[in-house]
Amino acid sequence: MLSAEAQSPLAIPHGAMSPASQRYSPHDIPAETFRQMGYELVDQLADFLAKLRDKPVAPADTPRSIRTLIEGDLALPLEGADPGAILAEATRLMLSHSTLNGHPRFFGYITSSAAPLGALADLLAAAVNPNVGAWALSPVATEIERQTVRWIAELLGFPNNCGGLLVSGGNMANAVCAFAALRAQAPWSLREKGMTGDGSSPLALYGSSETHTWLDKFADLSGLGTDAIRRVAMDDEGRIRPSALRIAIEADQRAGVRPCMVIGTAGTVSTGVVDPLREINSICKELGVWFHVDGAYGAPAAALADASDDLRALSWADSLAVDPHKWMYAPLEAGCVLVREAANLHKAFSHHPPYYRFDGDTDDPPLNYYEWGPQNSRGFRALKVWLGLRHAGREGVQRMISDDIDLARSLYEHVKSHPELEPLTTNLSITTFRYVPADLRADRGSPDVGKYIDELNERLLAQLQIGGEVYLSNAIVGGRFALRACIVNFRTTERDIGAVPAIVAKEGKAIDVRIRPAGIAGL
Repeated sequence: MLSAEAQSPLAIPHGAMSPASQRYSPHDIPAETFRQMGYELVDQLADFLAKLRDKPVAPADTPRSIRTLIEGDLALPLEGADPGAILAEATRLMLSHSTLNGHPRFFGYITSSAAPLGALADLLAAAVNPNVGAWALSPVATEIERQTVRWIAELLGFPNNCGGLLVSGGNMANAVCAFAALRAQAPWSLREKGMTGDGSSPLALYGSSETHTWLDKFADLSGLGTDAIRRVAMDDEGRIRPSALRIAIEADQRAGVRPCMVIGTAGTVSTGVVDPLREINSICKELGVWFHVDGAYGAPAAALADASDDLRALSWADSLAVDPHKWMYAPLEAGCVLVREAANLHKAFSHHPPYYRFDGDTDDPPLNYYEWGPQNSRGFRALKVWLGLRHAGREGVQRMISDDIDLARSLYEHVKSHPELEPLTTNLSITTFRYVPADLRADRGSPDVGKYIDELNERLLAQLQIGGEVYLSNAIVGGRFALRACIVNFRTTERDIGAVPAIVAKEGKAIDVRIRPAGIAGL
C-alpha cells in the first residue's frame, strides 16, 4: 500500500516520473478517508431530505450569479485539491442552489420526487461500476435489469416475455422503440440500404400535434426527415381522431407511401390526455401498421384497478416507452423500452464486432444488452428501479399513483371555487388553470382582454418559479396560456394542494396592479 505522502496529489512534482512502485494515483482514496467522507455526506443528505419542506422550491439565482459562485470562467486547476474539501463544497452548492423536484410543492414538468433508496442505489452502482453492456462484465447487474424490465411490463399489463432494457429517459426510450419499428416495417434492409432504400416506398409516421417532440428528433436523426410525420387531427380534448387517422393512413397507401408507425400517447405533456389507444390499435392491426405507445408519463396509471379502457389498451401495443423516473419515483435517469416481439428489438441493434467475445455457454446463453440498444457501455440504471419496486411493492406503487391523481383532482376543485382562478382541464395527475382578475372575468373572451390575461399569466408563472413557494409550469389550452400543475410527488399532501390557490392569487393580483394597461377595463 502506498504511503500517505505518495497518495497525496502534491506528493510528486508535476512533470516528474515516478517508479512503478510509487504510482501517482490522486483518484485513489484510503478506505478510512472514504468512509468518513461518506458518513458526512449521508448525514447531510438525511438532514436535507428531512427538512425539504422548509426550503424554497427553487432558488432565486441567475445564470450569472451561479457562474460567479463557482468561478465558472476559471481555468482547470494545475494541481489537485483535497477530496473532502471539494466534496463538501459541492454538497453546499447542490443543496443551496438547486431546483428541488423532490419538494412537496414542486409541480412543474413531469419529474417525480425520487425515492431516497434510489440515491443509495446509485452510490452502490457507481462504486461497483458494472458495465451492463455485456453479461460477463456485469453478471448480477444484467440479471437485475432483466428482472426489472419484466416487473415493469407486468405492472403495466404488457407481455412480460417482451424485449426491453433501461435507457436514459423518454426521448431515448421512444426512439429505440421507433428504430425497432423501422427495421420491422421497412420492405428493404435498412442496415445495408439506409433510409433511401432501393427505390421502395417512403415511410411515414403518424401522431398528433400533442405528440412529444421526441418524434421530431427521431425523424430528423434517423434520416426519415420531419416531412415523414403526419399530424393527425384531434378532438376537442386533444385526442387523436381515429377516423382522421384511418383517412391519413389510407391516403398514404394509395399514394405509394408505406405507413410505418402510429404513435398514441398515454398522458400528453400539456394536459395528461390519453389518446383512444383501443381504437388506434384496431386500425393499426387492420392496416398493418406498427402501434407504438408513448407512455413515458402516464403508462404507470394502467396499473390501477380503475384505469380506463384506453390506458389498458397499451397492453396491445407493438412497443411501449415508459419512464420510471417520472411516475415510478426513481432518480434520474431511468427510461424503459418494451417491445412486444423481442426479436424485433434484437434485430434492430445486434452487431458482432470481432473484438467482442461475449457469447458464453450455448446451453445457457448470456443476455448482452449491447445487442438490444444503441449503447455498448451502459451504467447500472436498473438497480434504483429494482430496489424501488421491491421497497414499495405493486400495492405501494399503485397507492402513490392513485394519491397523485386524487390530489390533482382536488386542486381542480380548489381552483374552481376561487373567484380569481379559472379551471381548464384535469387528466391523470395534471391540472391546468389560470389567474383571471375578478373584474375581467366577464370580458375574458374579448381579444384585448384575452391577450392581456395571457401576458399576465406568463408574468405570473415566471414569478412563481423564482418565488420559492410553489413551482408550476405552463401549457397552451384552447389557444390560452395556462398554468400547469403536474403531481408525481409522494411527498405532496392535501395541505400543499390547498395552499396553491391563495399563493397564485396573491402573486397574480400584485402583478396585475403593476402591469395592467390603462386601456383594459377595471381597477
